[in-house]
Amino acid sequence: MNDVLQPIHRWFNQQGWTPLPFQTQTWEAHLAGRSGLIQVPTGSGKTYAAVMGSIARMLASPSEIRGVRLLYITPLRALSRDLALALQQPIDAMAWPLRVGIRNGDTNTSERSRQLKSPPEILITTPESLCVLLAGRHCERLFQTLETVILDEWHELIGSKRGIQTELGLSWLRQQRPSLQTWAISATIGNLEEAAQHALGAGGDPCFITGAPKRGLSVTSILPDSIDGFPWGGHLGLRRYEDLVGQLEPCTSTLLFTNTRNQAERWFQCLRYACPEMEGLLALHHSALDRAEREAIEASVKAGSMLWVVCTSSLDLGVDFQPVERVVQIGSPKNLARLLQRAGRSAHLPGGTSQVLFMPTNALELLELSAVRRGLDNGLVEERRPPHAPLDVLLQHLTTLACGPGFEPQRTLEAIRRTSSYSELRDEDWQWCLRFLEHGGDCLGAYPRYRKLEHDEHGRYVVREKAIARLHRLNIGTITSAPAIRVRFIRGAVLGHVEETFISQLKPKDVFFFAGRQLEFVRLREMTAYVKASTRKSTAVPAWAGGQMSLSDLLTHHLRDEVARAGRGDLDTPELKALEPLFERQMDLSTLPDSDQLLLETCRTREGMHLYAYPFEGRFVHEGLGFLWATRLTRIHRGTITVSVNDYGFELLAPRGYPFDDLLEDHLDVLLDDSNLEQDLEQALNLSELCRRRFRSIAQVSGLLVQGFPGQSKSAGQLQISGSLLWEVFNKHEPNNLLVRQAQHEVLQDQLELPRLRKALMRMRSGEVLHCPTPRPGPLAFPLLVERLNNRMSNESVLERIERMQKDALRHEE
Repeated sequence: MNDVLQPIHRWFNQQGWTPLPFQTQTWEAHLAGRSGLIQVPTGSGKTYAAVMGSIARMLASPSEIRGVRLLYITPLRALSRDLALALQQPIDAMAWPLRVGIRNGDTNTSERSRQLKSPPEILITTPESLCVLLAGRHCERLFQTLETVILDEWHELIGSKRGIQTELGLSWLRQQRPSLQTWAISATIGNLEEAAQHALGAGGDPCFITGAPKRGLSVTSILPDSIDGFPWGGHLGLRRYEDLVGQLEPCTSTLLFTNTRNQAERWFQCLRYACPEMEGLLALHHSALDRAEREAIEASVKAGSMLWVVCTSSLDLGVDFQPVERVVQIGSPKNLARLLQRAGRSAHLPGGTSQVLFMPTNALELLELSAVRRGLDNGLVEERRPPHAPLDVLLQHLTTLACGPGFEPQRTLEAIRRTSSYSELRDEDWQWCLRFLEHGGDCLGAYPRYRKLEHDEHGRYVVREKAIARLHRLNIGTITSAPAIRVRFIRGAVLGHVEETFISQLKPKDVFFFAGRQLEFVRLREMTAYVKASTRKSTAVPAWAGGQMSLSDLLTHHLRDEVARAGRGDLDTPELKALEPLFERQMDLSTLPDSDQLLLETCRTREGMHLYAYPFEGRFVHEGLGFLWATRLTRIHRGTITVSVNDYGFELLAPRGYPFDDLLEDHLDVLLDDSNLEQDLEQALNLSELCRRRFRSIAQVSGLLVQGFPGQSKSAGQLQISGSLLWEVFNKHEPNNLLVRQAQHEVLQDQLELPRLRKALMRMRSGEVLHCPTPRPGPLAFPLLVERLNNRMSNESVLERIERMQKDALRHEE
């Protein structure tokens, strides 16, 4: 075995490197025929650990048959270029007779044809592009020599339908190549065993590789000079930009991470005006920018000519930025894994120490950072749970196979049941899927475009209609969003894309800020917004769907512990010490709950009667709880209740005289009851409308709705009408349609986080409830007031209203 690895050791020696123990352990396990999961910190050398065993085998046993031998699946196109360069380096240096190819949405037509005629030994691709290959007639020949599949950044894929899509693609590859080895790479995941089973298939015997050198992590918070007892509103983080600028070093290569693209645009604009000396050294990077612009920025960072980059999760994953010395996290990362991942972008080499500077956008985010710090000290990280056997992805996969080599139903069912996600797929659900694709199900048989599958002479299902096959290949994928409008200069380059809903609100000559530029909207034509540069100032910035993040379940547990610690006066982190005045004000007005207590505050203001609840369970759980309580309270005593939520709690606002205090005393058990939960939520939230919206996404993934051919994409309005029509048809004529049931399941389980909500109710019911009437809203209530003010129209700015409220509160204190 050591003889086989000699070429690898020779290259490592040439670089002056010594292979780390976890790398040699992986190579030996690979050569012994094992599959497994590698979990090591970002920047530890896991790519070479994963690939070199496979490369050593290729060098030792060259194949006479042309075909891909190593398939490397990565979640982002941007990672493909870096990976190809990392693999090409030893191949070129040692003159190994191997070729590396990239196949994704950016690969041009001539290169794709060349790969089919003369396949590279190593092919780097994405889940979507793998499925496009499987939908081609040449896929059996292309993968006839396949030996190894590597799943990069598996922690990023497993929690989404893209992970399910990857599992299904692997099930077909394993059906063709039973001895196929699979290695998953992960940096930050809590449920290792489950992650490995989903990567390797049900019943696999995974080999776990850990034990890379621990990387240092230094987290420093930007602490305000003083906290006068009131948190800042979240949007006011920008007002403290001088605190951040004072900590940044012009000559230090720095990535500044924000949580949303809208926030990245605003912070870039702010830093550009605050630091004119950084012109040409400061860049903006997010996934809505044009690919060419993103690639140019990435190249500049690697070359060291771009020093500060304001970015989003578009730079979270494995792009190797060795010159980066420091990472800034603007706003709470909302979970431990995300901070670890972003921290790994700095000092991206084995044994390096990551430097992270945390910039809170409101005071209570310091409390979150204290919880993050303690969680990391305890070695904890979030688990990623895959979706529950979604049938829309299965329908897409079956259509993919039918567009390519075709599939034999029984053999394919056996292969699909060997995946971890579909190991318990019922016979009746499988038969429903086949009937749905072959005959259009119970409702759509009259429409030829829904009758996709036919039998060929060998008894396999195939798609004979070329238009259906072509449309399917163009629409493969599980990421659905509002149609993107390209933003382009009237005479020049494409800048990126924004959502149709934003552009539809603009009139010609309106100015907005995008891609770091002031732009004047000229016209919209054929899904392209034409713009020109403008010197007129504007505060309008595009907002993209899916921007809000909620605290992870693991972090909410630590957050409750931090609040309890503050209540005991045990302020043992810099963040808790900085918040001491705020805690004192809270204790004067009310109290700070222990980790097993629920704090409720009631007060009366000019606006009406307020009920504040602080479960510390995260925004999405609080949204469900807030509407649930409002519905149950108004059932007992009629009234109009407004709900406002954040990550720490929720506010119910009712008219003056509404008896919150009496209702809490007499009916608290009703509010905390977890029976009839789904029925009460349905009444509270108009579940049918939420399910209708979710169904549109499911219909796109399953192939019921398609965006159309390039240049003929449907607008959001057209998709909505088509989705609503199908929803009505199924509910009327096929109420047990499995895609309708999937939409209901996803809304309850994923969107409303029903398991977390039920667990929260049980926790609150089993603990102690503290009800504190207060003379006015306290420090914990203040961010909820800001949240509601943000969503209300007024000719007074939110900032003016907050400052007025602060003065009123301080006047009361005096």
